[in-house]
Amino acid sequence: MLAATTITLGTMMTGCSSPATKVEDAKTEVVEANKDLNEANKDLSEANEAYKADVENYRKETADKIAANEKSIAAFNARIDLQKKEAKAEYKAKIAELEKKNSDMKKKMDDYKEDGKDNWEKFKTEFNHDMETLGAAFKDLTVKNTK
Repeated sequence: MLAATTITLGTMMTGCSSPATKVEDAKTEVVEANKDLNEANKDLSEANEAYKADVENYRKETADKIAANEKSIAAFNARIDLQKKEAKAEYKAKIAELEKKNSDMKKKMDDYKEDGKDNWEKFKTEFNHDMETLGAAFKDLTVKNTK
């Protein structure tokens, strides 16, 4: 009976931590949590910078494409003057339509507000599709213009 009481009492005494030990453990946990938080913030900041750089690069690329479209429109308008009177009206209508689409694309890009990487990827996919469609329309006009 005495041995059982001694073993039980010994187990309870060694299992309990002093308040000072608990405070030290808590401080260590807080320091580790702060390190984890700082690392997560650093990763988030780097991802945000990469996202913003991607948006800026894409804006520059599309501005170049839109400017090239505007040059093509000017060239088409110059060539129209060489066409027969009946063809001029048709070409002018098609060019006006392409000019409007090109202008709309520029406005759409200018109006885009950065609101997260997922929304950016969706916007970029849709915008690329629209730009490819516009590019194909320019090519179609060129093909018809050379006949």
